[in-house]
Amino acid sequence: MSGKIPVLVDIDGVLKLGGKPAGGMKEFLQFLKENDLDVCIISNTTLTTSADQKEFFDEQNIDLSFPVLTASNAALNYVKKNYNKAAVYCTGHVLEIFKEINQPEEAEVVVMGDMQKEWNYEVLTEIFRKVKNGADLVAMQKNRYWNTPDEGYLLDVGPFVAAIEYATGKEATLIGKPSKLYFESALNEIGSGIDNPFIMIGDDVETDIGATQKFGGTGILMYTGKTEYPLPDDFHIKPVYEAQNLDEAAEIISGIIK
Repeated sequence: MSGKIPVLVDIDGVLKLGGKPAGGMKEFLQFLKENDLDVCIISNTTLTTSADQKEFFDEQNIDLSFPVLTASNAALNYVKKNYNKAAVYCTGHVLEIFKEINQPEEAEVVVMGDMQKEWNYEVLTEIFRKVKNGADLVAMQKNRYWNTPDEGYLLDVGPFVAAIEYATGKEATLIGKPSKLYFESALNEIGSGIDNPFIMIGDDVETDIGATQKFGGTGILMYTGKTEYPLPDDFHIKPVYEAQNLDEAAEIISGIIK
């Protein structure tokens, strides 16, 4: 593999650990910049926007020259491309980016993001009726659960999307990882495409590495986030590259792009 290859870098679990910069983050971003790589910083979150994530780098006094794409913004791009009116269910902060097309009473599509503890029977029934009556269904992501610092494991949006799919018999269009749509959106941000070679640096062995390998990319599994080292010998996904920190990831990339 040679030449200028695009690189996708996950935020949480790779660049940001527990809300704080990962060790060597500034140096790693500088390495990517000095090697003139086409980079997109990505996040599967539906609780923040791309602008929110950029603020994190501003707070670290980093002049980030790479685009940032969250699952919420990727969902916005997809919906704007395909629909005129949507009914969007997510936190009020993220809902702001959908304000131009959020018209629930005349919705052609229902978009489900994370509402944290605002999920209830009435909300799910409202979504069910819209989809049952003909609206398409889009899921910003379908994570099963997430681990919070204060309350431990909480249900994510995935179980609620699954409930609507089961009740209506319709399958949601998935935007976030491991969806092909998300990888395409991120690569399009940097002028590339899913059919070209690319590198993905992530901490989730299934949604990051497994999906990357499925789409013909090269994954670097980071053991700085949700995946514990070592992987079981019989694990169904076999990463080609593994790294314990960003210094090791930089060394791997150097070898790939030579």
